[in-house]
Amino acid sequence: MDETEQSLANQSSLTEFLLLGFSEVQELQILHFFAFLAFYLAAVTGNLLIISAVAFDHHLHTPMYFFLMCLALQDLGQVSVIVPKSMANSLMNTRHISYSGCVAQVFLFLFLLASDFSLLTVMAYDRYIAICNPLQYEMLMNKQACIEMVASVWITGFLYGVLHTGGTFASPFCSNIVNQFFCEIPHLLKLACSDLYLIEIGALALSAVLGLGCFVFIIISYVHIFTAVLKIPSTKGRQKAFSTCLPHLIVFSIFVSTGYFSYFKPTSSTLTNLDLAFTMIYSMVPPILNPVIYSMRNKEIRHSLSKLLALRHASKNSFFKFFV
Repeated sequence: MDETEQSLANQSSLTEFLLLGFSEVQELQILHFFAFLAFYLAAVTGNLLIISAVAFDHHLHTPMYFFLMCLALQDLGQVSVIVPKSMANSLMNTRHISYSGCVAQVFLFLFLLASDFSLLTVMAYDRYIAICNPLQYEMLMNKQACIEMVASVWITGFLYGVLHTGGTFASPFCSNIVNQFFCEIPHLLKLACSDLYLIEIGALALSAVLGLGCFVFIIISYVHIFTAVLKIPSTKGRQKAFSTCLPHLIVFSIFVSTGYFSYFKPTSSTLTNLDLAFTMIYSMVPPILNPVIYSMRNKEIRHSLSKLLALRHASKNSFFKFFV
């Protein structure tokens, strides 16, 4: 530890944190930058395409696609909260993040993470009503109900972010070295100097119980969906329903299992490759997989994107012809 790190580590109130450096070798840092850049551009492009398709095609102004657009917005925000800072640090060969920047990163990441979890629960309910109670769908999933559900999702995410950010930063820190590539709560709690961090441990335990309840609700919803799908006489219809629902359930299960591992495994002083892999899976994989799993495999989304891209291409050609 150099003198700057040691002096900061001895302070109870810090002005900055030092995030995990992927390598001491500059060439490997540049490689990390380009790898994260490729991932980030893929995630941003995929989610922006979904947002554009739903926003500009009135045929997609239905509850399911409204929820998909909200999910894309949240995934876009989630990946933008943690990836650009890590990329910038690698490019500039630094590890610094300000105290306020770390607080903001924790709050925004948890707000968006909790919103994703809640919205996926709402989407499971939406599919359950659509498949198991189609005659009541329009009444239960009207415009006002959908807006209220999304508002509830964002309010829940906001309160979740405030609760855990307050609990995490209530305790003074004895060190400024965060052994992760972004400000993640478990690694921040390892730096706590007082027993106040136990408040956040209790909040995390409560969140785990609530999250488990949502997960059980989603599983039960999909059990009912699969039961209804098996009654479909058409083999093609059953295959279509299963090909839509099963990937949703698989991605969500991976998201939950890796997130639980990252937050509730026994703490250790060193970061293992498995720890890093699980953190990257729950924090970075869903934003790039959700557009593919939930939307790009959807025929109506693909059709809307084709029309949107064709329209832009035609507009660009008209623009050039005007000046020629």
